[in-house]
Amino acid sequence: MWIWATVGSAFMLGIYDLAKKQALKKNDVFHVLFWATLFSTLLLIPFFSHGEVKDHLIVFAKALLVTLSWVSGLYGIKLLPITIAGTIKASRPVFVLIFSLVFFAEKLNGMQWAGVILALSSIFLLSRSGKEEGIFFLKSRGVFYMGISVLSGVCSALFDKHIMGYMEPLFVQSWCNLYVTAILGLIILIMKACNKEQTEFHWDWILLLIAVFITLADYLYFYALSKEGALLSIISLTRRSSVIFTFIGGVILFKERNVKSKALALSVMLIGMILIVLGSK
Repeated sequence: MWIWATVGSAFMLGIYDLAKKQALKKNDVFHVLFWATLFSTLLLIPFFSHGEVKDHLIVFAKALLVTLSWVSGLYGIKLLPITIAGTIKASRPVFVLIFSLVFFAEKLNGMQWAGVILALSSIFLLSRSGKEEGIFFLKSRGVFYMGISVLSGVCSALFDKHIMGYMEPLFVQSWCNLYVTAILGLIILIMKACNKEQTEFHWDWILLLIAVFITLADYLYFYALSKEGALLSIISLTRRSSVIFTFIGGVILFKERNVKSKALALSVMLIGMILIVLGSK
């Protein structure tokens, strides 16, 4: 059952990324994330529950990681074509797999290792495709931001696996959303006080759509993690198949270029993912 919940989460994430890219046409990164997370928090009000102080401190620490991952990731999406940003983001499960070997004693067989190698190779192919659009991976700010997003996201995923062993999923999801909203709100206030806010907020209904999709995606994700026998490596991998929906949407909605070369990189990434999943059976 947890694998189907993860597939559902992947679909929601794909639509979520496309909606964020669209929302950035009217507003800056912090306003998009703040309002989307605020609406998501309001949707979760019925599920708030009490917890001990130490539990809230743990969830707040997770909120800091989530904020870093979301902010850097959205800057990456803003600066890069969504077809490139989405594929880079999809590499996160590979690093989760590697760290899972160390922290959770999850073992990989030959087929899974082959999948990891292919997934990493796809990043190299993607860098070659990016050069055709003037994007040099070692010098690109967008790639740098996506790298920070991936690494902080890996830390968040490992943290999730740990705390889901003794915390209720909805407790973590609801309070984490509230803390992220507070952190983003504080950042916006500080930027305005320092006269560093460059754009004004413009209302956009797509912000509500973002909130709905990320709320459903996170709920299904936490639900899957909380189930007995669920493997963090497989959940992270399957969840990142959202890149398929993101890629297709980027081509159709944003008319992005170099589709064939990017599709090759994505295909190699997906073949790697399939090998890892098949190797888990």
